[in-house]
Amino acid sequence: MKTWRSASIAAAAALLALTTACGQEKGSDEPNGQNVGNAAPAEGGYGDGYGGAEGAGADAAEAEPAGQLAVWESKELGKVVTDSAGFTLYRFDKDTAKPPKATCEDDCATAWPVVAADDAKAAPGVDEALIGSVKRSDGTEQLTIAGWPMYRYAQDKKPGDAKGQGVGGTWFASAPDGKKAAPAADTGGGEQADPAGLTTRDDPKLGEIVVDKNGMTVYRFKKDSAWPMKSACTGNCLENWPVVEPVDKNDTKGILKKGFVTFNRPDGLKQQTIDCWPLYTYAGDKAPGDTNGQGVGGTWYAVSPEGKIVGAPK
Repeated sequence: MKTWRSASIAAAAALLALTTACGQEKGSDEPNGQNVGNAAPAEGGYGDGYGGAEGAGADAAEAEPAGQLAVWESKELGKVVTDSAGFTLYRFDKDTAKPPKATCEDDCATAWPVVAADDAKAAPGVDEALIGSVKRSDGTEQLTIAGWPMYRYAQDKKPGDAKGQGVGGTWFASAPDGKKAAPAADTGGGEQADPAGLTTRDDPKLGEIVVDKNGMTVYRFKKDSAWPMKSACTGNCLENWPVVEPVDKNDTKGILKKGFVTFNRPDGLKQQTIDCWPLYTYAGDKAPGDTNGQGVGGTWYAVSPEGKIVGAPK
């Protein structure tokens, strides 16, 4: 039977283990690191939840059918599904596929017009069983691919545009199987390589920086702190700066393993850290190699393999 004494010893041991992992750097790069849930919005613009297409606030456009679907090969995105007119189709992370459920309504559906299920036909060579529909709250039927509701993006003005890719960290072009479109990595022998969850690349301006499995630049926020682990990016901030989800230590290459722990955020999200510094990507980066988040608001910077900020003014 546990006593209060044994429970206290166990709790102390757990705290000591975390202190050992994350106690090397105390404080933050800013004097007033704030806890999640109490953080003031940081400067630099967090954007809104839907991507802020022009015309938001107007009534949602009537859903138009997709017709004969097609697939085009994008150098940056891999295989992407389009409608019969060549416009990119997107999926929304806040929707669900099992069961199919569409959550983009009202202003959101103005920025992201719904694709009607009427007359939709699978792209040549794509399994017809993946094509389906979901009934929306207004009673209309929306096209689904592998259960994921499909949308267009109001800011795509011509066939081949994919301006909605990565908007808000929640909108992504759809692959033919309903998954997020992603370029295939080539090992040189024709086989598909499975990239590490976190690795590095040599940026011509910043030097060696951390990237995620999709090759997207990883960032730190100067208003965060490592010990105690705190994040000042919360609420709408996370729309522009999505957290890096937990990565197994063995699924990394060239990354410091000290302080490579998961941050259980007060908002319920789990976030990967390096040297106990919380990690993020940037919704404004549209393709691998982009560093559009570098220096935003004077507080966001790329990360070195040791978890340090790269390229900040001295």
